[in-house]
Amino acid sequence: MPLHTTSYGDHGSPVVFCHGLFGQGRNWTQHAKALAADHRVLLVDMPDHGRSPWSERFDFVAAADQVAELMSADDPVALVGHSMGGKAAMVLALRHPELVERLCVVDVAPVAYPHASEFVGYIDAMLAIDLTTLADRAQADRALQDAVPDDGVRGFLLQNLRREGDDWRWQPNLELLREEIDEVGGWPTESLDESSYDGPVLWIGGSDSRYVLDDYAGAMERYFPRVRRVTVKGAGHWVHSEQPAVFLEVLRRFLD
Repeated sequence: MPLHTTSYGDHGSPVVFCHGLFGQGRNWTQHAKALAADHRVLLVDMPDHGRSPWSERFDFVAAADQVAELMSADDPVALVGHSMGGKAAMVLALRHPELVERLCVVDVAPVAYPHASEFVGYIDAMLAIDLTTLADRAQADRALQDAVPDDGVRGFLLQNLRREGDDWRWQPNLELLREEIDEVGGWPTESLDESSYDGPVLWIGGSDSRYVLDDYAGAMERYFPRVRRVTVKGAGHWVHSEQPAVFLEVLRRFLD
């Protein structure tokens, strides 16, 4: 089954967005609508997320190749990816450079992160909710408060709770993501060999984030020799939602 997508705009150059862990394509809706006057925008639900099909194992190469199936070398795209989606976007550009006219990587680097396991607590709390007796979303919110005290993060996670008739379900493949969390936080070095992408690359990080550090610049430059780094003040890992106006302005300049 193909990945689920949502489109905005009917003319101009194509822009494809890939979301992060626990996200959905619609997380980019605000930015897609803003760009739709000048671009054809495609929002992708990544594998095992949103309305896209589930898989039997997590694999960045497989995920990148699935997203690549949405593109054509006759119409190369500006590819934007955040966090997990940023890693998939980087892998896609390295494996299929003919499909990517330019690349924007948001608050992630081509490295294996040691702190991905922190998300296991979120997953365990989500799975601990008995969906068969769940009355409403507010009850789910209360159930997550101890494990996820941050209101913004908890609200973000609860966007994945979907009601179908009288039943509730989580859209992401939570069991798989928990089992493969080291892969989610990893980087497929062996599959990429000495690959490099020679197109323009914009690397946006949040000033308060630990995902884009000076120590990671060497890895970024190894794969992407034309990279330009921008740090957004007052933003953490979710740069595009914490500083949406600044993020959009930086992205617009890159797309032009």
